[in-house]
Amino acid sequence: MSAATPDAHDAELILRLYDLRREPVMRQARSDMFAKFNPKSYEDFTAVLKFDHPLNTAYRMVSSYWEMAAGFAKHGSLNLGLFAENCGEGLFMLAKALPHLERLRKEQSPFAFVNMEWAVKNSPEAARRLEFTQARLAKMAK
Repeated sequence: MSAATPDAHDAELILRLYDLRREPVMRQARSDMFAKFNPKSYEDFTAVLKFDHPLNTAYRMVSSYWEMAAGFAKHGSLNLGLFAENCGEGLFMLAKALPHLERLRKEQSPFAFVNMEWAVKNSPEAARRLEFTQARLAKMAK
């Protein structure tokens, strides 16, 4: 179980998570999600959930990766503070989902982004970074 202060185990897990992000298919999926996935409506957002959508695989890969990583923090396997300082991409995914999250959970999956949302609710640092990310996305949308 992760202690209040990060230890060598937490550092090893963060480095392993970072290393997994460098895998070529994951790197491409991450790039696609941040460059090509900019939903402006619920319909735009949920289009990517269809298996024939060109970004479906990238969406599933990136969103499930960050949900898994946030789950490590939620269940005490990874220090939440250390996770919060290293989950910027997960916060970008959450920020893109937030305007649609209530409806998404009602109509598609009640489990969508629950771990990333937990991290934000339980870490002032993650909440602060989410606010910054939301402002950045709003600026990019203009």
